Amino acid sequence: MSAARKETMSMYANVWKTMKKSPFLFLMAVPGMLFLFLFNYVPLYGILIAFKNFNISKGILGSEWVGFKNFEFFLSSDKLFLVVKNTLFLNALFIGATTVFAIAIALLLNEIRVQWFKRVSQSLIFLPYFMSWVVISMIVNAFLGGQEPTLNHWLTSLHLPEVNWYFNAELWPYILTVIRVWQGAGYLAIIYLAAISGIPEDMYEAARIDGASRFQIMRRITLPLLTPTVSILILLAVGRIFNADFGMIYAIIQDNSILFPTTDVIDTFVYRSMRQLHDFGMSSAVGLFQSVMGFLFVLLANGIVKRFSRDSALF
Repeated sequence: MSAARKETMSMYANVWKTMKKSPFLFLMAVPGMLFLFLFNYVPLYGILIAFKNFNISKGILGSEWVGFKNFEFFLSSDKLFLVVKNTLFLNALFIGATTVFAIAIALLLNEIRVQWFKRVSQSLIFLPYFMSWVVISMIVNAFLGGQEPTLNHWLTSLHLPEVNWYFNAELWPYILTVIRVWQGAGYLAIIYLAAISGIPEDMYEAARIDGASRFQIMRRITLPLLTPTVSILILLAVGRIFNADFGMIYAIIQDNSILFPTTDVIDTFVYRSMRQLHDFGMSSAVGLFQSVMGFLFVLLANGIVKRFSRDSALF
């Protein structure tokens, strides 16, 4: 028997042994597993729509099979390179900036010793995550839109030139990044803060006895032990790097064609196209393309991480 087969059998034996030892613990996981199966695996049946000329009256199985014809709409478009480039660039900015700010917020919150102030700070930082993109788009429009944008008043008071925000496409990747950090960094910071709270206190005590400053403790203990959590969350985000946040971008940018050169992503491009063509097969084909590319990116990123640290990899 090969070593790999022996290792696999040993793994299954250990799982079965653990299940017999803690049956109620595994029983508690059943509702979550059923939910995952019903809403994540059963809908995979709908992938067939990507390869069919879908007709609602005929259903999925009754519709005509067209193979890869639905993919031609997107892959042969003259805007393919632009929307893919914008999608990857914006997501890279979002992932990088949100991760950096979330880690910084978590580290700062962890250093707060006044508990009531720490709880209030967590709540205020977390609050934007619960705001809808429609509300956020109204706030952004109040700051940057209209004949007299609020931000231009501030620039004028500082003797700086005014800016036509909605006519400068090159500024919007960074404006959207700032908005995304403001909305999502608090949520990630809470996850990182929970990971930090799991670090054994005796490690901090030993560092203090050795005379380490708070900054040295943060740099030598907290950050290294936080790395696996950061790595896993980044890998999960990479899995959706071909899926831009449609709600965010469409709510804020809408149909402003002046900003399309830097903000038009796969999701918004397909939405505008499908709004005119009403073709479910083409939109499903693009969704499948995004999922497959995201899966390949996860495999690539996980392989790179695994070469440096096996503990920080997903699998």
